[in-house]
Amino acid sequence: MKVDVLLGLQWGDEGKGKIVDFLAPQYDVVARFQGGPNAGHTLSFDGIKHVLHQIPSGIFRNDIKNIIGNGVVLDAVIFSKEVEALYKYNLKPRENLYISKKAQLILPTHRLLDAAWEQSKGTEKIGSTLKGIGPAYQDKVARIGLRVGDILKENFRGKYDFLVAKHEAILRSLKFDYDLKELNREYFEAIDFLKTFNLINGEYFIKNELEAGRKIIAEGAQGSLLDIDFGSYPFVTSSNTTAAGAATGLGIAPSTIGDVFGIFKAYCTRVGSGPFPTELLNETGEKIREKGHEYGATTGRPRRCGWLDLPALKYAIMINGVTRLFMMKADVLTCLDKIYVCEKYKLEDGTTTEELPFELNDIRIEPVLREFKSWKNLDFTSNVYNDLPAELRIYIDYLENQLRVPIEIISMGPDRKNTILRNKMLAPQI
Repeated sequence: MKVDVLLGLQWGDEGKGKIVDFLAPQYDVVARFQGGPNAGHTLSFDGIKHVLHQIPSGIFRNDIKNIIGNGVVLDAVIFSKEVEALYKYNLKPRENLYISKKAQLILPTHRLLDAAWEQSKGTEKIGSTLKGIGPAYQDKVARIGLRVGDILKENFRGKYDFLVAKHEAILRSLKFDYDLKELNREYFEAIDFLKTFNLINGEYFIKNELEAGRKIIAEGAQGSLLDIDFGSYPFVTSSNTTAAGAATGLGIAPSTIGDVFGIFKAYCTRVGSGPFPTELLNETGEKIREKGHEYGATTGRPRRCGWLDLPALKYAIMINGVTRLFMMKADVLTCLDKIYVCEKYKLEDGTTTEELPFELNDIRIEPVLREFKSWKNLDFTSNVYNDLPAELRIYIDYLENQLRVPIEIISMGPDRKNTILRNKMLAPQI
């Protein structure tokens, strides 16, 4: 058996949660392989809208095992609140949720450090979600971090206090005010709660599931253009959001990876600072934001909106080895009469390129655009591809020709039922 990987191809917020939930009935295991509570995966079904931050998107199906992998940084406080919110749906997270002992822990002082460092940057802020993600990954790389398995050790409190003392020295140097007493009380209550779950050796767990013939899908967070190595550095997240991150974030061999599902919106959005060549700082951008409800699921911040960027999308497809594409939010562009796609970039020296420049942050880039008619009168009751407006099918045919990867799912709304399949093999077995 192989592990399929599902990830975002833009700057996050592509709709990964919906697709994992939609495809989940085909799989026995859903595994998150990186990121932390900075992620916000929104699921909508049966009139319910729910946002998951750390828990895999297969959790709403009791017969599926869900794994928080070693590549994740876990905030025990946010985790406990996420779990408590699930009980009203008659779910059983203590039975079908498993957490790798090698996953790094986010401490309250990680969140304080995140806020202090962001504050100190002034106008150079990167747009952090202030969830402590970056500082937690820093401690991981510095080999001083704490992991989920450490909470089972008798000396956990001593190790915690030792690390917190290091953090407090930094906070004092940054002249950042805080009160740790209440944060500590809440944190250790959450740690006791975390101890009641299935804490596992994730890499062996996945190996055994594969050998038993069970199907696994790895769920990524954020988007490929936020990857720490290949994203728009330094305006990136702190983990590998690409398919390679699934191998290190779950403990699987690269040869184990099967299909790579790449998700993208019919347009582009971005939260926080950083380059965005096709951004629309006008009424059109506002229309897309309002029609698409483009506000951060985690932060609530308005997302920056712009046209689809083919050089960036081709780049993400290349570095991930994407085998199947899923296009989201096709319904949003019905608010416009004309839409555009960026085919290449015009650089400051007058030359054009279809590649993502290393100097993306430092030079002025003008998108070279191609015009399309928008589509109207979407039939949300039909799940037949040929029932889509001709203008939308022309758009999809054009993208497939440019991207050279089949677009096999078209999403026309947040609900599970607002989904068109072009490959019946992807149909959920409900």
